[in-house]
Amino acid sequence: QIVLVSGHLDSWDVGQGAMDDGGGAFISWEALSLIKDLGLRPKRTLRLVLWTGEEQGGIGAEQYYQLHKENISNFDIVMESDEGTFQPSGLGFTGNAKAREIVKEIMTLLQPINVTDVYDDADGTDIDFWMRDGVPGASLRDDLSKYFWFHHSQGDTMTVQDPNQMNLCAAVWTVVSYVIADMEEMLPR
Repeated sequence: QIVLVSGHLDSWDVGQGAMDDGGGAFISWEALSLIKDLGLRPKRTLRLVLWTGEEQGGIGAEQYYQLHKENISNFDIVMESDEGTFQPSGLGFTGNAKAREIVKEIMTLLQPINVTDVYDDADGTDIDFWMRDGVPGASLRDDLSKYFWFHHSQGDTMTVQDPNQMNLCAAVWTVVSYVIADMEEMLPR
């Protein structure tokens, strides 16, 4: 059984794509690194996917989906961060009411960093295939007030990334992915 965390590596040919969507790739990698460094071993597999071809119509995600859809019942949740890594506020979530209640309870663990909101609907080109087939999905929600200052521009460089905000985003991704991966049962569908 798999809990999938992800971001995509490709960007437009201007700028470096550090914020869109390098930030999502960074925090996904960091989440798994933190879990490993803490010596935690969840009941389910945590899988990191660094998508390619998102800007070209999600061709990397479609290929991955085609290769793994026969095991769709083993995918517990698919998580994608693709809206920058600014000050986080919570998660967008797509799934049934029972699963939403579980995710809301998990988010209460993040009260110390004031990131507890659960919004309607996860967003993510790379996880859409899975969510359309009923797999619960989550996307990081954060402060988008500066997102379009840099999105697909020459200004999208590493200097956009605030280490403190990225650490908070990684904390959200780590807690949510680990707790779901270590629950007794998969999220209800």
